[in-house]
Amino acid sequence: MATESFLKEIGGKSIVEQIVDNVTNAIINGELKPGDKIPTENELCASMGVGRNSVREAIKILEAYGVLTIKRAEGTFVKQGFDSKMLYPVLYGIILQKDSANQIVELRKVIDVGILQLAMDKLDLDSLHKAEQAMKELEQKISAVNVDANAIFAADTAFHMVLVAITQNALLEGICYYVDQITKKSRLKAIEKFLEDKATEQFLFMHREMLRVLKEKDRTKINVVVENHYQYWEKVTG
Repeated sequence: MATESFLKEIGGKSIVEQIVDNVTNAIINGELKPGDKIPTENELCASMGVGRNSVREAIKILEAYGVLTIKRAEGTFVKQGFDSKMLYPVLYGIILQKDSANQIVELRKVIDVGILQLAMDKLDLDSLHKAEQAMKELEQKISAVNVDANAIFAADTAFHMVLVAITQNALLEGICYYVDQITKKSRLKAIEKFLEDKATEQFLFMHREMLRVLKEKDRTKINVVVENHYQYWEKVTG
């Protein structure tokens, strides 16, 4: 590939950041498409007037983010399809900012509203059966003789991931998976609070309501159900 016109210098940033930004912008603008081979190291060096080490560092960063993939003896290519690693920078930004716990709860609410809306459009008998089965498994964990908060958390996560899977949206699945991972500590605390307050029936009711709204495709109740669903989680993060 010839020297690329999309490689423009950007002031105020390190050389590595400039290279990362330029390749990223080229993908956003459609100058580089999924599956395309990017310019060689020599071409990037010549276009930017930078050293090979800077180019290699930028490529490593983009590979770590799941944007590029390196094929030995072939070159470096733009990734085809979604890679969950693409979410890392966003999630780190969420985790590290002030008051992140409360903001994550708010984020999850917004996501769940969208999930239910989209899931209603794509719901079929098979996916409904899977959601109902996930609900039964959650009920079993709650009613176990030796109630275990970790087991409940796992079943709760599985229930929500079944709902996400109904949307058939890989990006949503990736976001929810990582939100589940980074919120495990506070969600376990919320589950322990339910157990301490002997409010397990309320815990199950909130999940049944989410399932009922989905099954009946009652869009008017989505916001209320989602708002109620996270009331205990809000208490322990507030």
